[in-house]
Order: sequence, then structure tokens, then C-alpha cells
Amino acid sequence: MTLRRSLLASAIAVAALATPSFGIAQTILKAADVHPAGYPTVVATENMGKKLELASNGKFKMQMFPASVLGDEKTMIEQTQIGAIQLLRTSLGPLGSVVPDVYVFNMPFVFRNETHMRAVIDGPIGQEILDKISNSPARLVALAWQDGGSRSLYTKKPVRTPADLKGQKVRMMGNPLFIDTMNALGGNGIAMGYPEVYSALQTGVIDGAENNPPSMFTANHYTTGAKYYAQTNHLIIPELLVMSKAAYDKLTPAEQTLVKKLGREAQMEQRVLWDKSVVEYTAKLKAAGVEFIEVDQKPFFDATAPVRAKYGAPFTDLMARIAAVK
Repeated sequence: MTLRRSLLASAIAVAALATPSFGIAQTILKAADVHPAGYPTVVATENMGKKLELASNGKFKMQMFPASVLGDEKTMIEQTQIGAIQLLRTSLGPLGSVVPDVYVFNMPFVFRNETHMRAVIDGPIGQEILDKISNSPARLVALAWQDGGSRSLYTKKPVRTPADLKGQKVRMMGNPLFIDTMNALGGNGIAMGYPEVYSALQTGVIDGAENNPPSMFTANHYTTGAKYYAQTNHLIIPELLVMSKAAYDKLTPAEQTLVKKLGREAQMEQRVLWDKSVVEYTAKLKAAGVEFIEVDQKPFFDATAPVRAKYGAPFTDLMARIAAVK
């Protein structure tokens, strides 16, 4: 075989790996996230798409829509349920009204710290919750968990104790549990979509919000006068990578197994990216003048006891199992 013919044969072989087999139509999977391009959840999902395209010989190709291009989380959950979006990274907050079983992870201070949270979602309890979501009427298949970090308060006035929240309007995710959490802490919880938070902070409609350092920085919330970050860690809520059941049911059993395998790999990859981003964005926020305040968490924990009692009643045994995880 001549060199020219050898190179041509190699080129054809590479092309065969990168494109769908003859006669197989390519399926475009729309993936969505409220977070911007480059955010750990977005990057991990994009990399999952690349792996899926390669493993399926080009049959599937992912198209990513970050930065709330397709709407807020509630809207995107609804679109995923009907199959207009195929893959979605979503927080548990908006999903709580669709799948009540996730409420156990939504409760304030249900996890001791992020290490405890990861031990829970990586173990039997985490798989049980994934299965409950997939088997529920929500028309979603829960592929894997994602890290959402520890949520703390950022406000325009310093907060060191629950008493400092009196009279302050603080944005919370759109779920009664979270509104009750802020109200129990002494503030005024305001339900609001994530894309609206920046302008609401800027115009004074709200006095603060609560989230993790990467979200605070990438959403530019630190530029609105919210210069105090009180490290309450009141919510440590894992997030989800879900697939539309309508899209999942069209896959072959082998393809379904592959998607779940790649989802788990995305979970582990996102965790590494997440830890790196927290360090990076905390440093950036401090450089921009944000003051990080270490607080005594016990008064915040005690103040939210009525919330755990109210919403945790159906999950008494499960909460005990979570607490027992080392």
C-alpha cells in the first residue's frame, strides 16, 4: 500500500468514528442550565455530551444552552417533562413541588457539612432518592447528583446573628420550605427566579440573597452592593442531572445504561471542578471587596428547628439514617 493510500485509509477510519454510521440519523439532545458557560455543572454536562457522541459513533450529539437561555429552572423543568429539553441540570428547590421526596435534602442543616452530604448522595440513600424521582409521575429520569455547594447569606448589611436579618428582604428559591427557612431566621423571604436576582439587588427590591461563592461571582451579584457574605451554610443542597423520560424511553437498553454511566462520570468530574471553583471564586470575591464573615452556626440551626419539624415529619426515619452516615 502506498503512503498516499495509507493516509487516505486512516482518514476514512477517523471520520467513521466521528460521524454517524451511514443511514443512521443523528439525534440532537438539548441540554440546559441556568448557570453560564464555564460553570462546573455546564462543563461537566458538555463533557458528558462529548463522551456520548463518541461512544454512540455520532448517533447522539449534545447542544448546550447555558445561562438561562431557555428560561428559569421551573420553566426548564416543565420543558424537560414534555421532552422539549432532553437533559437538564436543576437544583432541588423547584423540583420539590414536583417530587416531594426530595424535600429531605432541602431542609436547613440536614447535612453537617459538604463531606457528609457527599457521603450520603454517593451511598444507598442517594440512589434511593434518584430511583424515587425516576419512578415518580414527574416524567424525569434522575441520572446523577451534582454538587451545589453550601449556601450562605450575602447582604448589603453585615449579618452575624439571626437578629441582624430583621427587616431584610432576602431572595430564596421558589419553594415554601425555603421561604419559611428565611422567615424563621428573622428575615423576609422573597421567592424569585434566579435571572431576576441581579436587577432586584441593584434596584433595592431585595436586600440580599443566599447562594455559594461561584454563583455570587458569576452572576455579578457582588457588584450590586451585597458586600457581606455570612458563612451560615444553612443549606447544603445537592443538585440533579435529569433526562426527559420521553427522550430516555426512546433509547435502547444499552443506550440507557450508557447514559446513566456517563451521568455518574459527570457527577464525579463536576465535583472536582466544583471544589476548584469555590477556592477560585472566593478569592475573586475577596479581591472585589466582599467581606466573608464566620458566624456561630448554632443560633441559625436553633432558629430553623420549626422548619425541620414542619417539613421533616414525613422523613423522620430517613433523617435519622442521614444523620447516621459517617
